[in-house]
Amino acid sequence: TFIKTQIFLFLGNHNFLNVSFFSKFIKMTTDYITFEAEIKQNGTMNAAFVDFPFSTEELFGKKGQVKIKALLDEKVEYRGSLAKMKSNCHLLGLTQEVRKQLGKTFGDKVTVKLWEDQEERIVEIPEDVLEVFEKNKDAFEMYQKMSYTHRKEYMRWITEAKKPETRENRKVKLIEMILAGKKGI
Repeated sequence: TFIKTQIFLFLGNHNFLNVSFFSKFIKMTTDYITFEAEIKQNGTMNAAFVDFPFSTEELFGKKGQVKIKALLDEKVEYRGSLAKMKSNCHLLGLTQEVRKQLGKTFGDKVTVKLWEDQEERIVEIPEDVLEVFEKNKDAFEMYQKMSYTHRKEYMRWITEAKKPETRENRKVKLIEMILAGKKGI
């Protein structure tokens, strides 16, 4: 990926400043971007994100969603997306599991090392779930059209069942939810 060497820092008041002033806070190479950000809470929900302080259009040539890989605090690997969600800048969501691995919560600072993810996103479907999909081809077609994140969450939900009967019940519910148009867990 070609990334321009001129970087701009996006501020909440819609101004762009030359990042050279902020060089002690961020680092950029042609391979990745590193910055520090505060973990913010989404309203009153137990949902967190960090602001991506750069223009995705300048860096990646994209205004919308940008698929990324990240290394948080040099220890937790994360694969997700930068998304613009009714905000002035793109956001990087941080799951509860990621925050737990980091030992961090709302208001804490996190170092983000991030690069564009250009690999195909494949979700492994367990054999027993494939058997259920074979009997429900419409559900499988709808599942295949879902985003990587939704597909991944459905499979995680099934594989993390602790009891065999819970797994069986979830497979039935999976088909029902997909056919009802529910995009994810």
